[in-house]
Amino acid sequence: MKITEVRVIVTCPGRNYVLVKIVTDEPGLYGVGDATLNGRELAVASALQEHIAPLLIGRDPDRIEDTWQYLFRGAYWRGGPVLMTALAGVDLALWDIKGKRAGLPLYSLLGGKTREGALAYTHVGGRDFAEVEDGVRAAMARGFRVVRVQVAVPGNRGTYGVAAGSAKGDFPREGLPPEEVWEPSPYLRTIPRLLAHLRETVGEELELLHDVHERLNPVQAARLAKELEPYHLFFLEDPLRPEHKESFRLVRAASATPLAMGELFHTRWDCLPLIQEQLIDFIRCDIGHLGGVTEARKVAALAETFQVQTAWHGPGDIAPPTHAANVHLDVSLPNFGVQEMVFFPEAVHEVIPGAPEYRDGALWPSESPGLGCDINEEAAAKYPYRRAYLPTTRRADGSVHDW
Repeated sequence: MKITEVRVIVTCPGRNYVLVKIVTDEPGLYGVGDATLNGRELAVASALQEHIAPLLIGRDPDRIEDTWQYLFRGAYWRGGPVLMTALAGVDLALWDIKGKRAGLPLYSLLGGKTREGALAYTHVGGRDFAEVEDGVRAAMARGFRVVRVQVAVPGNRGTYGVAAGSAKGDFPREGLPPEEVWEPSPYLRTIPRLLAHLRETVGEELELLHDVHERLNPVQAARLAKELEPYHLFFLEDPLRPEHKESFRLVRAASATPLAMGELFHTRWDCLPLIQEQLIDFIRCDIGHLGGVTEARKVAALAETFQVQTAWHGPGDIAPPTHAANVHLDVSLPNFGVQEMVFFPEAVHEVIPGAPEYRDGALWPSESPGLGCDINEEAAAKYPYRRAYLPTTRRADGSVHDW
């Protein structure tokens, strides 16, 4: 069996996605993958089309590990979000082919199920505490047992995680990223009050999460983690920037609040210091930016050794094939923790059918062979690429800050 064609499909059914379709010389046998990098989609598409696809033609798609090493190490220049996202798209498509050829869902190839469904969490944001509370109650009514909560911060313009329309940023010029203005002091005053309000109103049984989104310095993060201890978070997400992992020692020493980190990591070596020193409780890499299932399995094995659980990144800016891969891993791994998820709009289901099914607070993998996803290329063509960016953030004095 040989690879005969690699198609790179860029489509925008509400937001931009980069999809990979690897075709083999066995009639009707192909695999689908996701290589979406939000705000830099065309860079990944170009890397795939111009540099990676020619290397795949004629290769045996069954040799996934060899192909992964060939693309990662063989090129000499390695790593980074663009190349690891491109590699993930290829890797997912090859695992999809392997599952289809075997007639088995991906989780079966990974050792079979250790659980039936994957505990999932949803996002709730609001303009004030009352709106967040209403959103949390609505999520509970849908069966969610774990909810991530964010709220608009008084005095700041725009707030990460708050629903569009609640606290928008400004657009400096048409076609450029929206800009938010953020200051740490009002944020640090607001978030403990939000969690106190929710514990008083919705109780202790619901698991709550909060995402800092890497905006705090080590002392600020340590303060927040300590002040949130009474509210028993499931975890505090991404409290620090990804570059200086040693700073997690300060946060860990200050508080017993569980910590999660990893969506901006791209290899197992990024993850290793935090896992090995047990400075985090959940590793939450994005499989679509980590090199795919092949690398994610290795990260999960490292994490299991040090009693760290997985919480793979699962936002709306990665396509259904990555969400499907998340859940196939979730149900097969012994150290699974929780899975971030979103509800896709109908246009996404039209273009990329096969996203994991949500019910009863959990996500359920497809029983179809492979990932369980497909690409409707005719439907994809109806939604052409539209340039778009993630927001950027500035401090009140105008200097750039982490979004």
